[in-house]
Amino acid sequence: MKLLVIGGSYFYGRVFVMEAAKAHEITVWNRGTYSMEAFGVRQIRADRHERPAACGEDYDAVIDFCAYAPGDVRDTVENITGKIGQYVLISTVDVYERNPAAIKGEDTPFEERDMPGEAGAYIAGKVALERELAKVCGARGTPYTVFRPAVLYGPYNYAPRESAYIGMLLQNHALPRFTDAQGQFQCVYVKDAAQAVLACLGNERTYGQAYNLCQDEIVTYDIFFDTLKRVAQPEDLEGLAEVPLTVEQAVSQGVPVPFPAAAAETHLCDNAKGKAALGLVYTDFEEGMRRTYKAFRNVYVQ
Repeated sequence: MKLLVIGGSYFYGRVFVMEAAKAHEITVWNRGTYSMEAFGVRQIRADRHERPAACGEDYDAVIDFCAYAPGDVRDTVENITGKIGQYVLISTVDVYERNPAAIKGEDTPFEERDMPGEAGAYIAGKVALERELAKVCGARGTPYTVFRPAVLYGPYNYAPRESAYIGMLLQNHALPRFTDAQGQFQCVYVKDAAQAVLACLGNERTYGQAYNLCQDEIVTYDIFFDTLKRVAQPEDLEGLAEVPLTVEQAVSQGVPVPFPAAAAETHLCDNAKGKAALGLVYTDFEEGMRRTYKAFRNVYVQ
């Protein structure tokens, strides 16, 4: 298939391109911060709101990894004058209304309240973009599919999540141990998320559908830190100090708290729809962390 990837040089998009390039013709459209040409793909260096010449070509699918603000999908669809066989939007499970007691399925209502800060703007943007996608693609007659990943982790993750703690373990020989964290969360290994997108391409059953992407395991900070120690090399654990901290102390000291820490922040989702429709199989959390640790260890330990 001939695919146009919007973004595609950072984390999720980068891993997708690496997987998809094995079997598909890929054009990556981004601002060119990182070159992707080494993977055998064509790269268009332009802002998504511009109209480079390649936008006149036909594509079997457009996969959009970096739509964040209202207008991003609209401008992209309008700038592509060639045929779009399918538009795939990467959204987030954060679009669902906040209710820590409920398991969110794909039919759970969107969060309509104004949430504070950058997180609130991110959620509002994704909600608006999902609605924009339905409107714009509906008017053009373009099939579309939405994926809503939970906490993505794995090699190439530039966000200060698991990589930050791996760095602490390897460079500082220390790990925090939060004494009052009650939050629960779900993760998804980035390669599994990439395979989910590949499974939907040209699949008419996925048109007009949204899918949660999350592993079966429910994770806590204690589970996360215990898993990290199990996947570490034995020599990396020699002299390791575990530092007890409250979440408030961690924040005040600049220690990352990237996952939900309070029970009220818990946001769990159901993954049955994607399993049934796409045959999705999720990597066990410990195995995914083992692969992730190995990849980042090669970065931190020379």
